[in-house]
Order: sequence, then C-alpha cells, then structure tokens
Amino acid sequence: MTRPFGIAVIGAGMAALPHARALNDLIRDGRVAVRGVHTRSAKSRAAFCAEHGFTPADSTEALANDPEVDALLLLTPPHVRIAPVRLFAEAGKHILCEKPIGRTVADAEEVVRICDGAGVRLGCVFQHRYRSGSQQLRAMLDDDAFGRIELVRCDVPWWRPQSYYDEPGRGTMARDGGGVLMSQAIHTLDLMLSMTGPVTAVQALTATTGLHSMECEDFAAGGLRFASGAVGSVVATTAAYPGGAEALHLHCENASVTLQRGALEIQWLDGRTETIGETAATGGGADPMAFPHGWHRDLIAGFAEAVQAGRDPVPSGRDALAAQRLIDAMIQSSAQGRFMEVAQ
Repeated sequence: MTRPFGIAVIGAGMAALPHARALNDLIRDGRVAVRGVHTRSAKSRAAFCAEHGFTPADSTEALANDPEVDALLLLTPPHVRIAPVRLFAEAGKHILCEKPIGRTVADAEEVVRICDGAGVRLGCVFQHRYRSGSQQLRAMLDDDAFGRIELVRCDVPWWRPQSYYDEPGRGTMARDGGGVLMSQAIHTLDLMLSMTGPVTAVQALTATTGLHSMECEDFAAGGLRFASGAVGSVVATTAAYPGGAEALHLHCENASVTLQRGALEIQWLDGRTETIGETAATGGGADPMAFPHGWHRDLIAGFAEAVQAGRDPVPSGRDALAAQRLIDAMIQSSAQGRFMEVAQ
C-alpha cells in the first residue's frame, strides 16, 4: 500500500479520546489517514472533529463507500454495533471494534460471523496487551521461563462514583450488556486469557453493592479452572474507593509473577527479584480516562500492519469472544448458584 492506511471512525463518546490522540500520532507518522468521523449528533461530531483535526462525515454509508477507507474503527456503545459492522464488512472494510464486540454473547458471535462471511479481519481494542510489561511477560511465557502456571489471581479493585452510572444507559443490560465485568474487568480478563489459555469452568458470585444505584453488578468474584489444569480466582469491582490498579498474578513452578500498572515484577524461587517496564496510570479511579494513549496507538498500528500482511490482528475478534464467554459464564454461574462450563 503506497498511501496511508485509511480509517473511518464511528462514535465519539468518552472512549474516543485516547483513540483520537493515538490516530493523530499515526497521522503525523504518515501511517494512517482518518477519512472521516460520523456520530448520530451533528453537534458532537463537529465539536470532536474540530478538536482533533478530523473531517466530519454526513453518513456511515458515505464512509463505507469511500474506496480509500480500509477499515472501520467502531467506538459506538455495545448495543449499536451489528448494523455498522455489517455495512462496512459487506463493503470489504476491516473492523477494529471497541470492547466488547457485542452487547451479548449472541451479538458478539454474530459480529464474528459477519466478518468471517465477508472475508474481512476483525480486531478488538484490548490495549492492555500492548503495555511493555505485558509483551515481556508473553515473550517469557513463550520461552517457558517460569515453568507451568499453577495458580492465577486476577484483581480489578476499581472505583467509579455514582455520577458515572447516572449517565443514561451506563451499567445497564440494554446498552452496555453488563456492569463491572463487561465494562471494566474485561480488559484484565482478556489479558489473563492471553497469558494462561482458556478457562473451562467457573463458579462465581456477582452483586450490586449499596455504594451504587445501578442495574448491573459492581462486584464480581469467581473461582476458575483452566484447560491447562491450573486454578485461579478473579475479583472485580468499581466499589473500591479510591480505586487501585488492576493486577494479574501468576504463580508458577519457578517464579511468582505480578503484572500491575503496566510493570512486570518477577520473584524467582531462588530469591532473585526482577522488575521490567515502567508503571503507568490505569484509569482505575474516578477519572476513567486517566491513562496514556500510547497503548491505543500501538494497537491501531498493529491492526493496520496485520491487515496489510493478510493475517489476523492481535487481539482478534475470536479473542474478544473468549473473554465475553467467560463473563457470560460468571454471570450465569452467579444466577444459578453452580459451576458453569465456559463455552469455547
């Protein structure tokens, strides 16, 4: 491709800010071109484009028919994902979708089917995979540096004030498809699965604490059984004021490993300790956007490179589906009070 990778953007809500900053980095590097931005509100569209230097688009159809659009960056709320995915996929455009890729597992599976049927690539915005500590951990696991993973702990001790949930639709099944698991912990769950492999069964409890007035859960805890034979736990909440950093702990044959705030800490069984990478803000407190945009930049760049090379992006739509199926199993386990198998 001799021209920059052409991207259309749909949606300009809160989640769009790090994407806009990331896209402008890539525009300055000559790697991408934003061909247009569309939102339902002409006023918000104009304001967003003026702030970030993008061109507003009058319709999604105009963007889908633009021959210089190679991919769609889809930033709408979860309940309005299927229609634009179908429109752009049928026009031969690849899809990079904010998490989750669908409001429900059924919706997410439909998104995957649409993209598979149209022969286009589907990626999901799980930017935590692009932290330096995450990539170092993945490389060391590939080299079998730690031996078998035997115990996994996934902790997301976040905080959101009530004002966050007072926005219409937030924390509801109708718009978001869930609470803390779908909107916040899904990032760490995806990161966990990318390191450990699949979870086969879970027993969980989900609840809404008295600290929030909302439809869906602001607390979830579960015991996990992995296909590898490892066991583990997940605890996630947005009721832990003032909010802390999410952490992934892997207890292995040769070391215990903690990935927190983007940094990797290794405690070897022979007594050595090692720290790799630098800590960074995570958005775990009252300001959900309090984190750097470099991870988004690297994810978008990686998506474009994968599409141009004819391979699936990392993470792919099927990766996103795995995290969503785990969340669904946790919610069903809590509702039914029993162990649930996780669909694969």
